[in-house]
Amino acid sequence: MTESPLDAPRAWAELTDPADPAQRLRLDLTWLTSRWRCIYGAGCHGIEAGEPDAGCCTLGAHLTDDDDHARVAAVAGRLGPDGWQLVDEARDEGWLAEDEDGERVTRVVDGACIFLNRPGFPAGPGCALHQHALAEGLAPHTTKPDVCWQVPLRRGYRDVERADGTSYLEITIGEYDRRAWGPGGHDLDWWCTGSPEAHTAGEPVYVSQRAELVELVGQEAYDALARLCEEHLAAVDALRESGRRHLPLLVHPATAAASPGQEVGES
Repeated sequence: MTESPLDAPRAWAELTDPADPAQRLRLDLTWLTSRWRCIYGAGCHGIEAGEPDAGCCTLGAHLTDDDDHARVAAVAGRLGPDGWQLVDEARDEGWLAEDEDGERVTRVVDGACIFLNRPGFPAGPGCALHQHALAEGLAPHTTKPDVCWQVPLRRGYRDVERADGTSYLEITIGEYDRRAWGPGGHDLDWWCTGSPEAHTAGEPVYVSQRAELVELVGQEAYDALARLCEEHLAAVDALRESGRRHLPLLVHPATAAASPGQEVGES
């Protein structure tokens, strides 16, 4: 299936952060109510052609700050050979590296992140940090690098100056599309957020990614976000039942392509 256009119309909502009046949230309702899901091991093509088992782990994960590094280091220290295929490699050479800009990244070994367990490993393929979280009953965002657990969500910040001289911090929550990878994102052989193949979840993103969203914006803001998403979906359902034409921004194009039932009929 063809990936949806990067600049497809979107429905956005803005509101003041309930926990901090100096902040406003800008929310991509089209994305948050989409039916995306991670299909690693269930149809994922991988970002490099012919490497589906590497998923999006072909590149090393950038660590955002000291807290990010400390969290991953603590989990890495608890992992053993039964849960981490390349643990000996990590103990001999380390799991951390620096990119060309001097930023900390997880090492790439044999074409993928050092934390990626390959096919044939007894514990199964996939991220050792993620698998450890599931085995211990933890939320994956408590064990993985920020950039890894935040996908498919993208959080952005912008200082906004009003005409009256006041200002606020705008926090945007949207889709981690190809552009979020930087200029190289356009060269990925496949990316899931725009692919109808990955829009087959039984529940919308704002529900499936609840823990991650709460971590990103806080509980009060998440509650407000969820209410807006529910109202958005109710409006879509009402249009669908009436058979009236809808604006294309109401339903994510990949979700609509994956399930005709998600489309709103035309009059």
